[in-house]
Amino acid sequence: MDGIVIIAGLGNPGREYQHTRHNVGFEVADILADRSGIEIATRDGKSLIGKGQIAGRRVVLMKPMTYMNLSGEAIREQVTFYKADPSAQLIVVNDDIDLPEGQLRIRTKGSAGGHNGLKNITLNLGTDAFTRIRVGVGAKPSPDYDLADYVLGHPTGSDRKTLDEAESLAADAVEMILKMGADAAMNCFNRKKDDSAGNGAADTERNVHA
Repeated sequence: MDGIVIIAGLGNPGREYQHTRHNVGFEVADILADRSGIEIATRDGKSLIGKGQIAGRRVVLMKPMTYMNLSGEAIREQVTFYKADPSAQLIVVNDDIDLPEGQLRIRTKGSAGGHNGLKNITLNLGTDAFTRIRVGVGAKPSPDYDLADYVLGHPTGSDRKTLDEAESLAADAVEMILKMGADAAMNCFNRKKDDSAGNGAADTERNVHA
């Protein structure tokens, strides 16, 4: 990666969405900010941003303030302003119900997999070639369980602990990408687990404010 790197944690603004499954991207951005001494507090267009260095690289940490469905509008603003090449200078962190809870999956391109935030980023950038770190939040508990209630729910107990650990690992993955590249991070963090917890059928109903 050359030049400044834009790191976008996806989520929904507002106190009611804090610590929900859908806001793991925001929480990973906060972990990175805490580790690096960056404050994500400046309103810049449709985002809150903070600038600094992580792993020796100049970065912009950003949280889109558009709600998940329109994340791409905020990211496009930053990509355009910095004249960034998304394939080399953009890292997106998001939740994923199709991965078992706590599992990470890093990819440098590909489909949105039903995630409306990723769909909107691809639409706005005109490319799916950008690095994304998907943090598994697990499938909803039953087919008739409302998906919005699940992803906007607040996990507790062991579920919360598992997500906290996964968010810390996702921050580690960002740092490794910055230091060593996405291939090294994929080899390290794309651990194989039982994918049966995924719920591909939920793709078509994904994400309120998502």
